[in-house]
Amino acid sequence: MPESSKARATLLAANTNTAATPESAPNGLGAAARTLPGSSQGAFPRWIDLLLVLFLVGLAVLPPIREIHKQLILIAIAIVQLTEGKLLSAYPRRGRYYAVLLKIALATLLIDHTGMEVTIESSYYPIYYLPVMTAAMYFDTVATLLWTLLASAAYCSYLFPALQEFSLDADAVAQLTIRILFFFLVAIVVNRFSIELRQQASRYQTLADRLTITNARLQQAQEDARRSERLAALGQLSAGLAHEIRNPLGVIKGSAEMLVQKLQNASPLASELAGYIFSEVNRLSSLVTRFLDFARPLHAERRPEDLPKLLDRVLDSVASHWQGGRVIVEKSYEPDLPLIPLDENLCEQAFLNLVQNAYEAMGDAGGTLHVSISRARSGARAGVELRLEDTGPGVPPELCEQVFNPFVTTKKKGVGLGLSIVSQIVDGHRGSIHLENHEGHGARFVLFFPGDSALAKKEPAAAAR
Repeated sequence: MPESSKARATLLAANTNTAATPESAPNGLGAAARTLPGSSQGAFPRWIDLLLVLFLVGLAVLPPIREIHKQLILIAIAIVQLTEGKLLSAYPRRGRYYAVLLKIALATLLIDHTGMEVTIESSYYPIYYLPVMTAAMYFDTVATLLWTLLASAAYCSYLFPALQEFSLDADAVAQLTIRILFFFLVAIVVNRFSIELRQQASRYQTLADRLTITNARLQQAQEDARRSERLAALGQLSAGLAHEIRNPLGVIKGSAEMLVQKLQNASPLASELAGYIFSEVNRLSSLVTRFLDFARPLHAERRPEDLPKLLDRVLDSVASHWQGGRVIVEKSYEPDLPLIPLDENLCEQAFLNLVQNAYEAMGDAGGTLHVSISRARSGARAGVELRLEDTGPGVPPELCEQVFNPFVTTKKKGVGLGLSIVSQIVDGHRGSIHLENHEGHGARFVLFFPGDSALAKKEPAAAAR
C-alpha cells in the first residue's frame, strides 16, 4: 500500500453493517442467569438453548464463510455456553473464573480469524460482550470492572500488529474508545441488574427461612393444642372413674384392715392373704390419687422464684435417695438470671419427676446428668430455658412423639402419667416442653418458662447478695 494511502487510512472505520450494541448479549445473559445463586440449572426451557444455537449458526453462515477456524470457534462458544451450568456445578468456587476466561480466549481467537485486512477491525468484536456480561452476572462491581478491563486489553492487543502497517488517527482512537466504553457500559448495566436480582433472591430466601421456622412453630403449637385437648378429655374421664373407684376401695381397705386384725392369731395363710389384700388396696389407692392429680385442674399460684435454687433443691433430694449407679451432675447456670414467676410446689413436682426419670434411665450403670439454665426467647416472649440431659439409652423413636401422652412409659413398672403431669404443669405456666432424643446416647428435655416484666428483674439488694 502506498505511503499516502497509509496516511489516509483509518484503523477503525465506521461500519454501516455493525452497531456497537450487544447483539450477542441474550446468549451470554441466558447462560449466566441459569447459574445465578437462587436459580436452578433447569430454570430455562430447552428452546432458549435452541435459539442460542440458531443465532450462532447465523454467525457461521455470514462472511467469512470458508474460514474453518471461525466455524470451529463458534462451535466451541456454543459448547461453553450450553455446558456452563455443569462447569459451575463441577467447580463451585473456580467455575465462574474458568467460564469468563474461556469466553475471553474464544472471543480473542474469533477476532483473529474474522478480521480482513486489519484484525482489530473485525465486525465480530461484539463477541466480547459474552465474557463481559458473564463476569457481570457472577461477580461484584469491582471484579466486573477488572474482568471488563481484561477483555478490553485482549481486544486492544491486536493494535500492536496493526500499527506495524497502519497509522492511528483521531477518528480511529474515537472509534476504539467508543467500543471499549460500550464494553464497560454493558458490564455495569448487567452487573446492577444482577446485584438487584441476587438481593431479591436473598430476601426471598430469608422470607422462606422465616416461613419454615413459623410453620414449624405453628405445627408444634397445633400438636401442643391437640395434646392439651386429649389430656383435658382424658382428665375428665379419669376424674370420674377415680371418684367411682375410690369409694369401693375405701370399703375394701377398711374391711382388709379389720380382717388383718382379726386374723392375726388365725392360720398363717389367712393372715397372709389378708395382708395381700391390704397392700394391693393401698397400691390401687395410690394409683387413684395419681389419676386425680392428673385430672385435677391446675391453679398455678405464680410468684417470682429463683429457678436455679429450686432445681438445686430437687437435685440434692433425688441424689440423697438414689441407690443405683454413680451419677455425676454437671451444672451450667448463666449468671444473674432473672426471677421467673413459678408455682414452687408444682415446679418442684415437675422437676422431681424429670430428674428421677433421668436417674432411673441411667440405672445401675450410672452416667452423667447435664443441667443448664440460660436466658432464652420463644417467639416474642423472653424467659428462661432449662435443659436436662442424661446419658442413658434414650427414648425409642416410635415413642418420641407420645412420651407426654398419658399411659405411655418405657418403664416396666410404671403407669405413664408422670410426664403427662409435667406437661400439664409447664402448660399451666404458659411455657413449653419438648424432647430432643438421641437413641443410645440419652435424652434431653428442654423446658421454657416465660418471664414477667414486672417480676423478672431482681431487686438490687437481691442481686448484690
